[in-house]
Amino acid sequence: MGRRDLLVAAGVLRDRFGRVLLVGNDWQGLGRVRHTLPGGVVEPGETLLEALYREIAEETGLKLTGIKHMAYTVHIEDERRGERAIAVAFEATWDGLLNPADPDGFIVEARFCTPDEAIDLLESPPMREPLSDYLRTGEPGRFYAFKGWDGRGGLRVPPLKPESSVR
Repeated sequence: MGRRDLLVAAGVLRDRFGRVLLVGNDWQGLGRVRHTLPGGVVEPGETLLEALYREIAEETGLKLTGIKHMAYTVHIEDERRGERAIAVAFEATWDGLLNPADPDGFIVEARFCTPDEAIDLLESPPMREPLSDYLRTGEPGRFYAFKGWDGRGGLRVPPLKPESSVR
């Protein structure tokens, strides 16, 4: 089996109370919801920002009105599944009302959460740790790397820490 390389765009969207938008995914169709930032894979012919605007509209019903900055980048190597992903999260401004219309049918909810709630809902270290750092520090542009498989369905975190990250 060959390796699959993915480029992913994600949005850090906040409401006027500082709450962070998460979407609930049932991408395996098993009734088990996993929360993530809204976003998804860049499709052939799309730019990273075009994918971000499309995914936010599909998954949340919101319209992005601008990009504040690149919040952080995450490199993920999943040896077991043969995937490598680069995920870029952008802090963005938005308009509209939450009304998910995911054509893939994976998104079962979209809601704003306090930063603590958001961190508690994110199960995956590659999603949770960078967002936690970003919400805590407000410092954009950090790079995170996650590599390996721990045999229990989770990724091992390598020695690369945000303090030593590339900026």
